[in-house]
Amino acid sequence: MVMVTGSEYLDRINRLESEVWVGGERVKGPISEHPVFKGVMKSQAELYDLQHEINLKDKMFYDDLPTGEKVGMSYLIPKSRAELRDRRKMIQVWARHTAGLMGRSPDYMNTALAAFASSTTILTDQPNCFPDNLKNFYEYAIAHDLSFTHTFINPQNNRSLLAFIEENSTNARVVKRIEEGIVIKGAKLLATQGGITDEIIVFSAPGIQDPSHAFAFSIPSNTEGLKFVCRKSFIQDDSKYNSPLSSRFEEMDSIVIFDDVLIPWDRVFFYDNVKTANEFYKDGNFVPFALHQIVSRQVVKLEFILGIAELIVDTINIREYQHVQSKVTEIIKGLETSKALLLVSEIQAEQNDQGVMVPDRTPLYVAVNQFQEAYPRFTEIIQILGASGMVLLPEEEQFTSAIGQQLEHYLQGFEMNGRDRVQLFSLAFDLCMSGFGSRQTLYERFFFGDPVRLSQIIYQSYDLDQPVAFVNEMIEKNKLT
Repeated sequence: MVMVTGSEYLDRINRLESEVWVGGERVKGPISEHPVFKGVMKSQAELYDLQHEINLKDKMFYDDLPTGEKVGMSYLIPKSRAELRDRRKMIQVWARHTAGLMGRSPDYMNTALAAFASSTTILTDQPNCFPDNLKNFYEYAIAHDLSFTHTFINPQNNRSLLAFIEENSTNARVVKRIEEGIVIKGAKLLATQGGITDEIIVFSAPGIQDPSHAFAFSIPSNTEGLKFVCRKSFIQDDSKYNSPLSSRFEEMDSIVIFDDVLIPWDRVFFYDNVKTANEFYKDGNFVPFALHQIVSRQVVKLEFILGIAELIVDTINIREYQHVQSKVTEIIKGLETSKALLLVSEIQAEQNDQGVMVPDRTPLYVAVNQFQEAYPRFTEIIQILGASGMVLLPEEEQFTSAIGQQLEHYLQGFEMNGRDRVQLFSLAFDLCMSGFGSRQTLYERFFFGDPVRLSQIIYQSYDLDQPVAFVNEMIEKNKLT
């Protein structure tokens, strides 16, 4: 069995000793014991342990026929609708363990790598492209059950439409092509979980103009010259009572600095090829499979949000108000819409020329775009339902102090003691109003790109001929009468 356990994951990342900077200092010692990373790494380790749960064996792995090994389901390249459904079920097992709050749980990049490996025909016979390297690396990742972060966004210094005309020394680019490989210098963002994974996959965003920015590769996180510089942490403390979500699921984001980093040729998938860089993203399987993983997770996250909203309603006994029912129904409609669009993408999936069952990307685009717009509203609904209760949140220590009994009495809910009511509202606060919660809202608002641009993609790619023909047919019928 090639699937690692949680302790193996932690040990492996600790031994890498990658160059990670937090608060102006380089992380020293085991990174899994660092206050900023210990919570999320423990949660990630728990995901790996779920792969070995006997009662989940039908969901968490598949049998690799060539080797006879058990392989994590997130690496599966589906060849049928049944396998596509199996992937979704596995994704949602992990999502349920994290309430959908870890947008970069290992299945996300495992899905991306499987999508890349199933798209190698785009690289075949193209200049500076190495499809065999990608296939071999996919098999290597499976054999070692690797974890990944990734980066493809350039630093946010000039976002104008004509920015590509200017020479920009901040963007990661190929500066040398030597016998050992290519050399990368510059920076990329936004590497979530940077420094706490085995590898980092780096690839070009679509729309690039400069060949030196057109590349894709994967390297170990401890590669010489590679730095992960972290933002400030949003963890208030490690109390699961005071900070129930941020203490467990705070995925650090980082800027990735490449100080003349050598990428060995066997780790290069392509370079110096603008055409391939754009086609690999646009025409490959990354978009539909990544969207399928994203929406699968978002469905679970919506269930979690709905549960919090309803518990608040019960706790302060506000069910009878019409505006309350209307607000909770907004979340219900969002959940059911996402579930329906996810299932439609599987029902309308089609097998491509390589025998890969590809989910229909249109309903997935719609689901993600709607979630981008709706998620801030859903967190606002929780704030409105909770009202002052979202602010008046004594720490856990207050309940064990000399005034604890008074707090139990004065902060009680409807058929709920004060301590439990505050715990529920602390959970809601951490989701909607803490630094962690605000980051979650921003993260979902821009997940998979700018929402306006996504809506343009939906409009430009949607088959409008059929509805237009339908209207024209009705007009012709009216003419005949």
